Amino acid sequence: MGIVQGLTELFPVSSLGHGVLIPALFGWHNLVSSQSASQSFFLVFLIGLHVGTALGLLIYYRRTWIALFQGLGVQLGRTREDGVSSLWRLGDDRIDKNYRLLFLLAVGSLPVGIVGILLQNKLRELFAKPLAAAVFLVINGLILLGGEALRRGRGRHASFVKLDDISPRGALAVGSAQILALFAGISRSGVTMVAGLMSGLDHEESANFAFLLATPVILMAGLYKLPELFGSLGQGVRLQTLVGALFALVTAYIAVRFLTRWFQTKTLTPFAIYCLIAGALCVVRFA
Repeated sequence: MGIVQGLTELFPVSSLGHGVLIPALFGWHNLVSSQSASQSFFLVFLIGLHVGTALGLLIYYRRTWIALFQGLGVQLGRTREDGVSSLWRLGDDRIDKNYRLLFLLAVGSLPVGIVGILLQNKLRELFAKPLAAAVFLVINGLILLGGEALRRGRGRHASFVKLDDISPRGALAVGSAQILALFAGISRSGVTMVAGLMSGLDHEESANFAFLLATPVILMAGLYKLPELFGSLGQGVRLQTLVGALFALVTAYIAVRFLTRWFQTKTLTPFAIYCLIAGALCVVRFA
């Protein structure tokens, strides 16, 4: 499960969807049966895997995050000369580019953070079922194919926006796409990449923005719920969670290293085909 989490969180095929489908396919009904989202020790286990995945992302992008927070320090220093309002004038030439990207990542993370706090448990209880996850996996495949079709419609020689130049509105739109990933079967990285393509980024820039956006969201959500692991729900699963989280960390690091290279020249289409086939087979299995 740790390996599956590390792969499917970053590959645009939905980790939450696989977290629902795999136990159902293997007959692990005792893990999830008759337990609400707030009382499931299996959910606590999955949260631990998400923390491992986020740490893998953090390690891979460690130099980027260090540069981003150094940019924050540089910009805070400039406010002594230009005033506090300079923190919001992202089009100003004196805005540090690393600070600007950090600001955009914060803007992009707000929508899913707010919606997740308000609705995540309810959505899990309603839609984290094998058949629903299979249907959403098919929908995820269609979203990826649709994104690629719209991208091709712009033409082979269309110009792309650099990540440093994306607007706050564009960052908000891309970040808001993560809300769809609260439905098991919809991939966070997949829908975020599609939104990035629609905002004018190329595949490589969309992937990097998606992975940078995912890091604080996954980590904060995991750390918020992680104390439950040390309560009654964590009894009997703490060692399993630690082992799974370590495997998720290593797998996520390998996955993001592979994908950042993959999207330099390739597209989302193979992942879309996988989602359509796997989702359709699971719909037949659980219908």
